[in-house]
Amino acid sequence: MEYQDRKFTFEFSNAFQAEMGTRVHMSTTYHPETDGKSERTIQTLEDLLRMCVLDWGGYWVDHLSLVDFSDNNSYHASIGMAPYEALYGRPCRTPLCWTQVGERSTLGASFV
Repeated sequence: MEYQDRKFTFEFSNAFQAEMGTRVHMSTTYHPETDGKSERTIQTLEDLLRMCVLDWGGYWVDHLSLVDFSDNNSYHASIGMAPYEALYGRPCRTPLCWTQVGERSTLGASFV
């Protein structure tokens, strides 16, 4: 939308509301200041998704549950523990690492 279109729409809306006798309180979406934590988390998740797609193929959405599981059970320095542990008060116990010594298997997103 060009500047004149936005300006016209804004002015028209204000004039219309005034004629109708109503008041609209305009506000902007709240965007909290970040100290880089959000950007770092997003970058980490992107890297994990990219690794999954490159190693196992497919689309990133196929591996989203694995990446979510991994992130929720990884240590976060900002809270001093894994998010799962912070939420439930105990570490997550998962059968993903309960394999016989020497056996190697990859479990997919459907297992998680």
